[in-house]
Amino acid sequence: MSIFEKLESEVRSYSRGWPVVFDKAQGSWIYSEDGKPYLDFFAGAGALNYGHNNPALKQALIDYISRDGVTHSLDMFTSAKRDFLESLDEQILQPRNMEYKVIFPGPGGANAVEGALKLARKVTGRESVINFTNAFHGMTLGALSVTGNSMKRGAAGIPLVHATPMPFDKYFDGEFPDFFYFERLLEDSGSGLNEPAAVIVESVQGEGGINAARLEWLKGLSDLCKKHDILLILDDVQMGCGRTGPFFSFEEAGIEPDMICLSKSIGGYGLPMAITLVRPDLDVWSPGEHNGTFRGISPAFVTAAAALRTYWSDDELEKSTKEKGERIGATFRKFVEDYPDAELMAKGRGLARGLEFGSGESAGKVAAAAFDRGLLLETSGPSDEVVKLLPPLTLTDEELDKGLEIISESVESVLTR
Repeated sequence: MSIFEKLESEVRSYSRGWPVVFDKAQGSWIYSEDGKPYLDFFAGAGALNYGHNNPALKQALIDYISRDGVTHSLDMFTSAKRDFLESLDEQILQPRNMEYKVIFPGPGGANAVEGALKLARKVTGRESVINFTNAFHGMTLGALSVTGNSMKRGAAGIPLVHATPMPFDKYFDGEFPDFFYFERLLEDSGSGLNEPAAVIVESVQGEGGINAARLEWLKGLSDLCKKHDILLILDDVQMGCGRTGPFFSFEEAGIEPDMICLSKSIGGYGLPMAITLVRPDLDVWSPGEHNGTFRGISPAFVTAAAALRTYWSDDELEKSTKEKGERIGATFRKFVEDYPDAELMAKGRGLARGLEFGSGESAGKVAAAAFDRGLLLETSGPSDEVVKLLPPLTLTDEELDKGLEIISESVESVLTR
């Protein structure tokens, strides 16, 4: 029995599909301790948009640690935090004419979501939050209450309350107008729907199956929230930081959420970091009313600032992400044509792409076949029926070609078996 099997909890997940011990990583590659290379189209579930051990970010981190820069600082002022905030303002907020205050809620995406939900309720004095079918927002109780997956919700062990699910875009396959049900409930005094404090939404549902909302649907949701005085929380934890092309996944919809949740790749290097952006007029916290011991991890501030300066001073990464994403999309659409009896569906936007199968069994077999050929990818969706690709945004054309070749071989091996 390995030490992992002996001591680590049965809750471990990814290691079951990839039963090797990894030792080194660089760029788009991760290596097992016996030296076998694996092309990584998982990228830390979206936490490694700039690849493993990115040289520019690594050097900034080494320099900071070497000079004994502050590592842990709670929410004290530090030069590292100042550098991050200045970089965020100069590279991201000002160019987009966005005005937000920054909350450092704790190190993970669920912390960013919890902070947003808590603040929305404090601001409005209401309890109810609207979420969407197949949503995923985190594993802590507040975030879990607005998550759709029944397996994850079931692990809570207590009732998950004060949240009401509504149908996500295309849930009814166009059978009804957008927000037909939601708006009817809002306007009917007999519907029993409590007046919501907020709506929380992902523009592309990652864990839910790479469900990409139409831009007009997002715009319609924003308009509906404004009409009914409901705060709009955009969860960009997995799809932000350039995953769909623009820095924020919602930019092309032309909307301005009241709150934005960021984590995963905001730290740049895979270091834990999360922020919640809020409209200045919503920043009504009393000092210390929402805090956390690890909300000021300076090494993550350092690599985050370096990532913003390196990759977001122009639109080169955005253009590259869209172009590479279209290549994956075209390949997936070809699979749909080549295997008409398999009931496949190509999904996603930018470099968040999915290939939906008729069952979780088929998708799982494709992922396993890809692993055997040296490629890491995961599955998602309510029944794990979607093969999900989240490669580093910095991958080369050659690496993309190699990955698509392995995926093609894996799909063929499963569907022609």
